[in-house]
This record gives sequence, C-alpha cells and structure tokens, in this order.
Amino acid sequence: MSANIVFIGLGNMGLPMAQNLVRAGHAVTGFDLVAASVRQFADGGGLVSDDQAAAIRAADIVITMLPASRHVLGAYLGDTGILAQARRGTLLIDCSTISTEAARQVGRAAQELGLPMLDAPVSGGTAGATNGTLTFMVGGDASALDAARPYLETMGKAIFHAGGSGCGQTVKICNNMLLGILMIGTSEAIRLGVANGLDPKVVSDVMAKSSGRNWTLEVYNPCPGVAENVPASRGYTGGFGVDLMLKDLGLAVESALASGASVPLGALSRNLYSLHSKAGAGALDFSSIYQLLGEKT
Repeated sequence: MSANIVFIGLGNMGLPMAQNLVRAGHAVTGFDLVAASVRQFADGGGLVSDDQAAAIRAADIVITMLPASRHVLGAYLGDTGILAQARRGTLLIDCSTISTEAARQVGRAAQELGLPMLDAPVSGGTAGATNGTLTFMVGGDASALDAARPYLETMGKAIFHAGGSGCGQTVKICNNMLLGILMIGTSEAIRLGVANGLDPKVVSDVMAKSSGRNWTLEVYNPCPGVAENVPASRGYTGGFGVDLMLKDLGLAVESALASGASVPLGALSRNLYSLHSKAGAGALDFSSIYQLLGEKT
C-alpha cells in the first residue's frame, strides 16, 4: 500500500533511504538545506516542495535523518515544528543518532499530541542505506513499530525493538561506542605487526581466523590496500566520518555520566578521535584513526 511520506534530511544516509522508499512505490517528498541533495532526490523520482509545512500536514508518515540532537529538537518542537504541523495520528520516525534524553523529550511531546513516534537510529553505513540492508534499533510503542515496519523493511533488513521511547538511541550509542573501540584496537594491532616487519594483509587474515576476529577487521579494514571497496583503500573518503564517530562517542560518555556507568575505553576512544579531528581529519572516514596510530618518524 502506497503512503504519502515526508522525508527530512537527504544527506549521505537519508538520501539513499528516501530513494529506496520511492522505488517501493511511495510518494515521498524530500527536504534538505542542501539544494544539490534535493535536486539529486528529484532526479531519482522523488517529490520536492517549497512548502514543508503543507507537505507535513498532508503526510501519513514523517521521517527525519538529521545530524545531531539540536537539529532534531529544532525540527520537531516549537510553533513551526513538525509536531505543530502534523495531523493527529501521523506516524513520526526519527532515524537520527541523538541523545536518549532528546529522543525522550520529543517522544513525550508527540505523545501528548496523539502522534505516534519512534526513535529508530540505524547501523550499516552508506552501503547499507543504498542497498536497503540497514539495521534499525527502535524505541517506542510496539503498536507504532507495527505500523512502521513495512517502511522500515523497505530501508533495512533487521529491525529490533529495544524498548520504550529513547531505547533505540541508547542501544545505538552502545553499538557505536563499541565500534569506535574496535576500530582503534584493530588499527593498533595491525600497526604493531607492520612495525615488526609483517605484511598487514597477513596480520589481518590471521586475526580474522583467530580470537581477535571482529567486524572492523573483516569488513572495514583500516589499513590501505588490505581490502577492496573500503574507505581505507580510497584515501579514507566516504563512509562514516571522524566527526560523526566523535559525536557518538561523546553521546556515550554523556550517557555514562548520567547513568553512573563506567566507560573507560569509550572515554579514551573519544579523546583519541578528538585529537584526530583536531589534527584536520574530521571529514575523513573514522577508519583513518589508523593514520593517527602510525609509526613515529
């Protein structure tokens, strides 16, 4: 069944997600502050409009994919926000990665207005967004997830209900903290082998079949030339940026402080990515942390 969807945020992740909804036969109106992204969406069959408020009022579903908590709060709240424009019963899905508290704040405000809302951050990167193989980590009511499932399944291959409002964000923060830690550990291990005269591909192949096996080693190897079709082998371009990883690690540390949890490796990883970003690598893929850990000359 075709739905009238508004998709706000046509960035590296949002654009291919919205395009997959268009390919599935839905009427999707896209919005983004970057005009080139909107044009690219229109070239692929998406709808565009100069009147976002009118599009939201007519929508069955509103999906957002925005950079940070402040953008989500600004988009949903206030007299001109999504909550003020949407019809009662409109399904709202936020796929951004933001703080748990921000997600809960928007979720509470939506509930008060009779608007079902899910926080549904994703994992899988730009390749997953393009191929429709994302993993969705969902927080919110089960009934809202049931209504959203056909659309999430168009954009992803795995959907997990983490719990109530904000729980999707919490589990995403946990996942990305571990991802950052694993990327640093993998880079250190390969660098150690190389410093002792080993071929980085040999080191990687051995560890991939041993107890050091992990996703960053096998699928997203940080050493240039070891694996094809990964950012490390194209100058660390594309993929998941250093500054985005830094943001997510910051969210993890904030969550730990708020809950009293201990995340010493998460905090150390945040500090290392902060150093890497300040050195000018913020726009590179997060696997470029391998460069920060290079041999001293």
